[in-house]
Amino acid sequence: MAKKKKVGILTAGGDCPGLNAAIRGFGKAAIRQHGMELIGFQDGVRGLAENRYVPLDGRALSGILTVGGTILGTSRDKVNRMVVDGETRDMIPTIKENYEKLGLDALVTLGGGGTARNANKLSKAGLNVLHLPKTIDNDIIGTDDSFGFSTALEIATDAIDRLHSTAHSHHRIILAEIMGHRAGWLALGSGIAGGADIILLPEVPYHLDAIVDAVEQRRKEGLNFSVIAVAEGARNETDALAMSGAQALVDESRNPDTKAAAKKAKADLERSMRDNTMKLATQLEDATGLESRVTILGYVQRGGTPCAQDRLLATRLGTKGAQLVDDGEFGIMVTAEGTGTGTIPLKEVGGKVKYVPLDHPWVEAARSVGTSLGDD
Repeated sequence: MAKKKKVGILTAGGDCPGLNAAIRGFGKAAIRQHGMELIGFQDGVRGLAENRYVPLDGRALSGILTVGGTILGTSRDKVNRMVVDGETRDMIPTIKENYEKLGLDALVTLGGGGTARNANKLSKAGLNVLHLPKTIDNDIIGTDDSFGFSTALEIATDAIDRLHSTAHSHHRIILAEIMGHRAGWLALGSGIAGGADIILLPEVPYHLDAIVDAVEQRRKEGLNFSVIAVAEGARNETDALAMSGAQALVDESRNPDTKAAAKKAKADLERSMRDNTMKLATQLEDATGLESRVTILGYVQRGGTPCAQDRLLATRLGTKGAQLVDDGEFGIMVTAEGTGTGTIPLKEVGGKVKYVPLDHPWVEAARSVGTSLGDD
């Protein structure tokens, strides 16, 4: 009789709707269809390093499909640079030791690009690792979609829908700041679906004059209000060039001390731009004479019950993951490809970003209906 496979699973990075649906999808398929034993590590890779886990059986997986967040908890720790007792340590050897002592046959990680990078490091260390993509930003390369995105898209769209009423009633400019520090998928999708008049993305540096012109053109048409969807990472041309230069210094630095200094300088620059949306609102009010208000959606976009699309996606990817573990395929991420699934090597995912292409159909659709992207 073949030995029952024992698998560990964890969630890492930011929480999002659909994580529990993916745990359930993987777990139920692993237990019911493939006869595996499943344990869940608590609080991401930190729980893996500290050997904190709970058994996951059918009872533990019951009733979590519709629950937001993650029943396992999460953290943003890095496996090779984890703060333990006030010191930064490489915990990969400890994690490998825990993995072997527990008799694990595989480890499944649920997370974004940063978690994929952790997963790849563990894979290189000899662990059998499989990754499932989650993020509300939809910025993981190699997959059409990631669970969490569809729910966040609905939440942001609903917010923009509601902001139209106040903007129209008070003849105001209302800026809705939407998550998306590096990639603007969420702002773009919700901006189109919510009928935003202007959409600002990290991929398209904006000009204040272009935004003012768009607002003034609406006023000439008798529309004394505007709703602007702003990705949190959107920047004007000057700031975008500064950020690009700072990133180039980080990428080009070879000496560890030089790279550390370049990263600090970049972080300082990012901090100086944190109130960018508020500053833009003030600039627009001064330029147009229209009252401007800002609504920052923040963590509201990451919470609550996952929508049907995210439940479906999480279940699809989770069950496919169970099949791949049973087949002994590791060092990969499960991907969404249309209505099907695929895989991509972890080394091609970690630390990389799926940006919005400037010729993407969503961008073309937004421009076609007269939505300004602040660049012309």
